Amino acid sequence: MDLHLQRGFFRWSIMMIIFMFVGVVIKPNDALSSNHRILFDSVLATPPPLPPPPPVGMCESFVIIHGYQCQEFHVKTEDGYVLNIQRIPGRSSGGGQVNNQPVLLQHGVLVDGMTWLLNSPQQSLAFILADTGFDVWIANTRGTRFSRQHVSLNATQSAFWNWSWDELVDYDLPATFDLVFNQTGQKLHYVGHSMGTLIALASFSEGKLVDKVRSAALLSPVAYLSHMTTAIGVLAAKAFVGEIITLIGVAEFNPKGKEVADLLNALCKTPGINCYDLMSSFTGKNCCLNASTVDLFLKNEPQSTSTKNMVHFAQTVRDGIVSKFNYGNESGNLEHYGENKPPIYNLSNIPSNVPLFISYGGKDALADVVDVQLLLDKLKFHERDALTTVFIQDYAHADFVMGVNAKEMVYNALIAFFKRH
Repeated sequence: MDLHLQRGFFRWSIMMIIFMFVGVVIKPNDALSSNHRILFDSVLATPPPLPPPPPVGMCESFVIIHGYQCQEFHVKTEDGYVLNIQRIPGRSSGGGQVNNQPVLLQHGVLVDGMTWLLNSPQQSLAFILADTGFDVWIANTRGTRFSRQHVSLNATQSAFWNWSWDELVDYDLPATFDLVFNQTGQKLHYVGHSMGTLIALASFSEGKLVDKVRSAALLSPVAYLSHMTTAIGVLAAKAFVGEIITLIGVAEFNPKGKEVADLLNALCKTPGINCYDLMSSFTGKNCCLNASTVDLFLKNEPQSTSTKNMVHFAQTVRDGIVSKFNYGNESGNLEHYGENKPPIYNLSNIPSNVPLFISYGGKDALADVVDVQLLLDKLKFHERDALTTVFIQDYAHADFVMGVNAKEMVYNALIAFFKRH
């Protein structure tokens, strides 16, 4: 990768490393002090100014320019967030419309649905699925640029960011599934990457959405995270404890904010840290990204999420289990769950007949092979015909959504799996 792209990756990668900082720094009883909990449970007394107008929609920016039809939808969650969703109707080989099975694409953390559209139509999963005849739906989770609306809050308020991936399980995913199901009248196929796999697994483990899903494809599955091979994050955490604790006081985890710039400048001064290859240090060395795709990625990403969400991920790293958000002490957990500890998502409870396609990479430093094996062990009683695994030795985390050869390595097998179900 040439130097200017590596420098661009640096700014994005620092956010991923901050995630590691939080995971290492916060002790169980310090996860959220009373002052920090105020951040997540309070609303600013003074009404903030109106947010700026939303950016040009994804259909206009990334889809129609390639000659595909595209529709923009909005759906309201039960807790009041307004989510933006794109639909790319399937096409027949002659270019006409077809009425075929819906597929929902769910992105990971710190990005949005645009990540499915970065490569050429011949290389991007959303377009490949549409060309194969599938009815493609692209989700954008709360807090990302196209989903920053709420019925009573705006994104400058702390209360807008009072959520973690638990709320994506409880509200975002059900609202998105219901929209697709109501519009098409059909069960849907699901594709998740990274965090998109976690929220699906958590949902299925509680028996949610299984009546509306035909099958689910999980790319770079993130459930267990305790074996991530990201030593650079551990080193940085030891050097910048004070700055990380300060960041916890920010409700919106904004990758482009001042706090990140300050950390970036400090991190570059640390001996032994390569400022131009932090992406590879965190995600693993991606084998198959081209410069134009990376450049387009850097112009549009990363996206905001909530600090509470990042703390929740950090708890997963630290504790080695998949559970609901830990409020840091017995009283906080009792208030929210009626228990001293947050409930666990028991992935062994995923119905054994739900068809699952799992693809993971040997060079992935985030969805490490050992952690994926822990997930597969939870699925050991899955029906044999309902579980397909595809291991790609040379793939790292980003290759599954941006790799120029992902069609040959992953997507063809994924589509064949969907057609069988």
